Amino acid sequence: MAVYVDDMKWPFKGMVMCHMLADTTEELHAMAALLGMERRWVQYPGTPKEHYDIPMQRRVLAVEAGAIEVNWRFVVGLIRSRRDDAT
Repeated sequence: MAVYVDDMKWPFKGMVMCHMLADTTEELHAMAALLGMERRWVQYPGTPKEHYDIPMQRRVLAVEAGAIEVNWRFVVGLIRSRRDDAT
């Protein structure tokens, strides 16, 4: 089981953001709580695309806490495998 942060870098309200996903919802929310994020900020809760958008400063903290750095292709593959598992 793992938490992942991707290499996406997109501007949003003066910040640069990326995505944080995990193998399980519990792991995702636990890491988000560790980073000081509110649960209401989760995107697409309960779906294969469930994730948090996090700023680069929190990405650094997530990696220090054990998150695995991945590229966007990995994220696409993870979402596809979740969709396949759901059918």
